[in-house]
Amino acid sequence: QVQLVESGGGLVQAGGSLRLSCVASGRTFNNYMAWFRQAPGKQREFIAASSSRGTSTYSATSVKGRFTVSRDNSKNTLHLQMNSLQPEDTAVYYCAGGLVVVGRETNPDDYIYWGQGTQVTVSS
Repeated sequence: QVQLVESGGGLVQAGGSLRLSCVASGRTFNNYMAWFRQAPGKQREFIAASSSRGTSTYSATSVKGRFTVSRDNSKNTLHLQMNSLQPEDTAVYYCAGGLVVVGRETNPDDYIYWGQGTQVTVSS
């Protein structure tokens, strides 16, 4: 069993930055890891993913150039550096992991491990 715990959320002004972290514990975690977000009244949205070794990363078009995903397998940690934040980035951000098939990185149904989420609020 794998447990995922996110941290780093908070309140920031538009144009600001935040760095989210997700620590995996329970056993060695070498699966795909990803970030999703969900705003009130909206479906869960894919943000970014990292392959098991971190050699391949994928980002949603809506955040490309602003958000960067990275991982440190020595610390079982996934990061999401978020720059130039906008009010529309306000959401609960979730860390996820699983044995994801290449090409399905954006599908939340393919991830079996989920964190509790961390709130990110961007004020205008």
